[in-house]
Amino acid sequence: MRSFLIQLSGAGLLCALSVAAAHAATGGEPVAVAQVDVAPCLAAAAADDLDKAVTACAAVIEHEKTAKEALIKALVARGALYARHEQIDRAIADDSRALQLDPGLADIFNARGELWLKKGDRPKAVQDFGAALKIDPNHEKAKANHKAMARELERIGAQIAVAGKPSFNCARARRAVERAICGNRELADLDREIFAANERVIREARNAGEAKTLQRAQDEYVARRNAGFGRPGYDLKKAMQERLQRLNGVDGY
Repeated sequence: MRSFLIQLSGAGLLCALSVAAAHAATGGEPVAVAQVDVAPCLAAAAADDLDKAVTACAAVIEHEKTAKEALIKALVARGALYARHEQIDRAIADDSRALQLDPGLADIFNARGELWLKKGDRPKAVQDFGAALKIDPNHEKAKANHKAMARELERIGAQIAVAGKPSFNCARARRAVERAICGNRELADLDREIFAANERVIREARNAGEAKTLQRAQDEYVARRNAGFGRPGYDLKKAMQERLQRLNGVDGY
C-alpha cells in the first residue's frame, strides 16, 4: 500500500511539473486557438465582388482550423455568389460540401435544386426540392419548385407516351393516307401537333362564328389531304408542315 501511494505521489508530481512547464513556455497563460474570421468573405459576397470574395472565402474554406459553422457560412456565401455569376458547377460543389457538413439546410437543398434545373438535370432537381420539403414542409420556394417540376416531368412523360402516335386510332384507320401516317413516326407526330394546334386556335377564338370558321378550315385541309394522297406530285409531309405552320402563324406560336 505504501509503495502504491509513493507511485501515485510520483505520478502527481510529474503531472504538476508538466503543467508548470507548459505555463512557463507561454508566460503562464493558456494556449489560445486562433479563430478564422469569416466576415471578409461574407462582406465581399454580399457586395457581389467575385474576385475579392473568392480570395477571402478561400482563406476560410481552406484553413484547417476553421470552425464548422464558419466553414458552412463561407461555402454557402461563395456558392450563392458563383450561382449569381452563372458558375453553376462551382456553385453546386460548394452547396454540396455545405450539405455534407449540415444535411439540415433546407434553403441550400432548394438552391442546389435550382442549379440542377439550370443544368437540365430535372430528376436531381426534384430530389433536392423534395429533400428541402422533408426538412421544412412549409418551405414556400421548395413547394413551388417541386410542384412545377412534378408537372413538367408528368408532361414529358405524357409526350413520350404518345410519341410516334397520331391524333386518331390507328387500329381504326381505313384510308390509305391514314395508314401511311400511322406507319411513319414523323408524320404521326405532325398529325398530332396539327390536331393540338387546331384545338388551341379554336379554344382561343373570339366568338362562336370565328371558331366555326377555323374548324371549317381544318376540315377542308383533311379533305384535301385525303383526296391528294397518292396522286402524282402530292407531298404529304410538305402539306402537313404547311398546315401546322399556318395554324401556328408565320413566326410560330
